[in-house]
Amino acid sequence: MFPNSTTHNSAPADDQLEVITNNGFWPDIDPNAFREEERVFKVTPPRIRQSLRAAVADVNRQLANYQHAHQQAGRMACDAIPPEPWQSPGDIQLLYLRAVYAQAQADLLERYRDASATGKGDERGEAKDLAADDYRADARWAIAELVGRSHTTVELI
Repeated sequence: MFPNSTTHNSAPADDQLEVITNNGFWPDIDPNAFREEERVFKVTPPRIRQSLRAAVADVNRQLANYQHAHQQAGRMACDAIPPEPWQSPGDIQLLYLRAVYAQAQADLLERYRDASATGKGDERGEAKDLAADDYRADARWAIAELVGRSHTTVELI
């Protein structure tokens, strides 16, 4: 079954996860907030942590030059970056978290494919692959928005 669930409203209190410490520039990641915001309730805590840690590593790698440029300008944390005129306060952190959460969701979707070999199971797996692609696109768009790139995607048919 897909890791999201509409039958639970929150994670059990005894199943709370420790915050994932980030690199000091980007915000730490609260797996419990991820679980609530993304409605991921049927995934084991170790799997959530693994997916989030991999997502943080990937997003941080993609934003390494952006981070370095701001640190060279004396901004030692992302909350010191002045927002662009069209941005609201907190947008930078929001976009960063969106990128991390989307990457983690894509990873979870790919890893929770049904093992069923039936046609119905294959269709569900293909739908999850498409959803994972959508989450990866969301992550790319959030990163592009952070660094000021256009997030236009062009596909050749």
